[in-house]
Amino acid sequence: MGIIKRILIILILIVAIVLIAALFMPKKYAVEREITINKPVDSVFNYVKYLKNQNEFSVWANIDPNMKSTYKGTDGTVGSISAWESEVKEVGVGEQEITKITKGKRIDFALRFKKPMEDNALGFMSTESEAGNQTKVKWGISGVMPYPMNIMLPIMKMDEMIGNDLQKGLNNLKAKMED
Repeated sequence: MGIIKRILIILILIVAIVLIAALFMPKKYAVEREITINKPVDSVFNYVKYLKNQNEFSVWANIDPNMKSTYKGTDGTVGSISAWESEVKEVGVGEQEITKITKGKRIDFALRFKKPMEDNALGFMSTESEAGNQTKVKWGISGVMPYPMNIMLPIMKMDEMIGNDLQKGLNNLKAKMED
């Protein structure tokens, strides 16, 4: 009986330490990547603002060729929604809604993930004119990891995990736009 009691006390202490540590860990994450495309800003912006076009360069859309996509509203306008369903864990089920458009400069999104886990995040794509008819494109995603799950934030390496996919998507976009 004494051994079971000690094991139980140790387990309770470990859980308590983890919960206390989570109080001091960051809860927010923000990941951004950028690329320069050799096309004028209006061409690039007018391409990326359409949710249907994002399936052409997004890494996540290309992981599952059998992914089911549906669209609501007028694509490329505030309130339009792109939803996806996939059996592939890395893709899952969710939707993206355009929440704000700053013409020629930025598109803001609400991301709602439903499977494999429920989560909400914010995303954006921005375009900025550079010399010689080039465009700098930034793609970012930010969110909040709720307590006590935030204890995993440093372990998950969100910047690396999400950032690599954003960069691959931007590389795909560059190849598509410059083709």
